[in-house]
Amino acid sequence: MGRRAVKGIHKSLDLAGVLVTFDELPDPWDAAAVFGDDRAAAPIEVEIGSGKGMFVRRAAAQRPEHNFLAVEIAHKYARFCAANLVRDGRDNGVVMSGDGARLMQDRLPDGALEAVHVYFPDPWWKARHAKRRLMNNPEFLANVARTLRPGGALHFWTDVREYFEATVESIAAEREANGLPLSGPEDVVERPAEHDLDFHTHFERRTRLNDQPVFRSRYVRQ
Repeated sequence: MGRRAVKGIHKSLDLAGVLVTFDELPDPWDAAAVFGDDRAAAPIEVEIGSGKGMFVRRAAAQRPEHNFLAVEIAHKYARFCAANLVRDGRDNGVVMSGDGARLMQDRLPDGALEAVHVYFPDPWWKARHAKRRLMNNPEFLANVARTLRPGGALHFWTDVREYFEATVESIAAEREANGLPLSGPEDVVERPAEHDLDFHTHFERRTRLNDQPVFRSRYVRQ
């Protein structure tokens, strides 16, 4: 299912410091430069592929003691997500417009993250494109494990059973071959929605409202 259009953002809305590019992130990494001096010590959660930002908006509100870095490759969606964080008055969320795999590889240091969230990534249906699948990429999986602190978690959800099963197999294979320090998968119980927008992401909402299954897993950094 294709992405839907997003509403325009009024030009008076100031997204400075909330919407950033990869090149605007500090190198070497400096949490204070990204989130502010008073939030430099807060645990950091990263969402790869934030879309319109339903997850990061809810999570930032529910866990104000954590910092959130949402990453979205489609710039119009990144702007939309950042604008909603500004409207919500959140000081614990930043959106990077760009490539999440590059962020994980080239900016984030070892043990910097409390959690990595990957929800409904592009399944790359065509066989010749399967190598582009993020969650089946050994380098990306290694960077997830590297950047998570011990006890930190990887959360992966998809509505594509084959992609879910392939990811479970990929992580198990990397654990066996290269000692990837991620235990799991742990089951994640689906909870009933309390209202029409009580979902993790817009993709989850559409999937569940169409009575389709969502495959969920949680891995823990050893």
